[in-house]
Formats: sequence, C-alpha cells, structure tokens
Amino acid sequence: MTEIPQPSGQRPAPAPIPVDRLHFALPPVHATPAEERRHRKERLAGALRLFARSGCEEGVSGHISARDPEFEDCYWVNPFGVPFARVTAGELVMVNGDGQVVEGRYHVNQAAFAVHAQVHRARPEVVAVAHTHSVHGRALAALGDLIEPYTQEACAFFENHALFDAYTGVVVDAEEGRRIAAALGPYKAVILRNHGLLTVGDSVDAAAWWFLSMERCSEVQLAARAAGKPVLIERRDAVATRDQLGSDLVAWINYQPLWHQISESEPELLS
Repeated sequence: MTEIPQPSGQRPAPAPIPVDRLHFALPPVHATPAEERRHRKERLAGALRLFARSGCEEGVSGHISARDPEFEDCYWVNPFGVPFARVTAGELVMVNGDGQVVEGRYHVNQAAFAVHAQVHRARPEVVAVAHTHSVHGRALAALGDLIEPYTQEACAFFENHALFDAYTGVVVDAEEGRRIAAALGPYKAVILRNHGLLTVGDSVDAAAWWFLSMERCSEVQLAARAAGKPVLIERRDAVATRDQLGSDLVAWINYQPLWHQISESEPELLS
C-alpha cells in the first residue's frame, strides 16, 4: 500500500512585495504657484513651531524665510514679535527685495531681511534660510569652531559648512548680509562667530532639518569634548558618509516625521 504524505502544517513563506508597490514619500510636485506657495507657507509655520518645541527661540531673535515660488525676489518670513509656537501660515509676512512688507499685517525683523535677502540673492537655488539663536549653536559659535566629524550625523556637514569669523553687532545693513552670504558660499550652513547657526535648503523642510541637526551636532560636540578626547572619523569615511546623508533630499526625508508630528498635533498652524 502506498503511503499518503501528510501535510506538514506549515504555510508557504510569504512572497516579497514588489518595491514599486511600497510607499516612499518624496517631495511633492505642485501644479500651480498658488499651490506651491500654500505648501511653503504651511511648512514654514510648522518649522517655526518645531523650533519652539526644540528650544531654538530667544525672544524676538531668529527667523526662517522661504522664497515665493512666483515672485522670486520676495520672501515669506515669520511675523515680528509673534512666538514661534503660535505662528500660523496665514500670519506669515511677505517682503520684497527692499525689505518692504507687501503682504501681511505685521512688521518683520530687519535682521531677517539684511541677512536672508542677501543669502537668497547669492543662492538662487535656495528656497529657505533658517537662523535662530539656539543654545548649543551659540556655544559652538562662541568658540569659533566648525562641526567636527565625530558622529554619523556630523558627517553630513563635513567640508560643507563655513565659519563667518567676525562679529560686529546686530546685522541691520545689506553689506554685512553680503559678507555672510559670501562666507556661506556654496555650502549648506555657516556658523556665525559669537552669534549662532544659519542653514539653507532647496525646501523649507531641508533648511529646517539642517538647522535642527546642526544644533544637535553642536550639542554632541560640546558634550564629547567636555567628557574627554573624542575620536574623529577618518576623512575618507566622513566624505563617504556625507555623500550618502548630506543631500537636501535626505534632509527632506529625515524631516517628514517631525512634520507629521507637528501638523497632526497642532493642525491650527495650517490656517
């Protein structure tokens, strides 16, 4: 008699899902300037609120700017005197290339215009510029130091940021803004000695992520040096890591969890 094989009781192994069926978020493509403007303003309001959550706010100092997608010599900035944590997309102010308010009902920080407008003019590919007086960024700036490649995250800034090695007081004139823009050069960030950090990106998301990441890298660097003698990542490995993690696209991707947190917990920012 032929023995009938008994089922093993095991199911077949799950088949791999084709990669093209998996969700992977990428920067949106907008059909109209109005749609893109709305998107940038929402992201700008969200970034300001995230900066507030992260402690990157000091009185009325600090600002994030976003280039208007239609009027490219105009920039959206946070309203002067409004706490970052309360800013909404509808409260943002648009200024022209001369620093004059062309849309909105608030004043703007003149330092925002003096610095940010010159950076935007020098870097036409830059959509957003972020600068606040964050604690660890200011501490590193007081030392006149660059971010060293002590960690994987720090490698994103390796040989891709600069030091503006001067301090002459509150920046209120265009010439000082031009000098800061020149120091920034083609990089993603500049450390303003005795002042703080400034970052740029091809989206609000990227500029905001670079600022928050640079602030954390500053914190880690200061802590590591205080604890002992930190070990530098070798240049070859730092360059390779920067090439993997240092693009604005990677910054945008890293920023998305933060955007979802703030937009879902504080949906009024979209108004």
